[in-house]
Amino acid sequence: MTVSLPLVVVLGFFAWAAIKYLGVRVWIVVLITLFGFWLSRTFLAPAIESGTRSGVTVINGRHI
Repeated sequence: MTVSLPLVVVLGFFAWAAIKYLGVRVWIVVLITLFGFWLSRTFLAPAIESGTRSGVTVINGRHI
């Protein structure tokens, strides 16, 4: 059985777990999220997306 989760759901789970169990402050999570939105509007966005896709492909392994 294969389950497919969007990366944003996985990252959201990690953010929730960090707040709940590691004592990370909510304002730090909000600040990092805002930084991500700001970064997505820069010239680095395509490189970040490409790197993320490559990393996910490496982790999942290509089964063609």
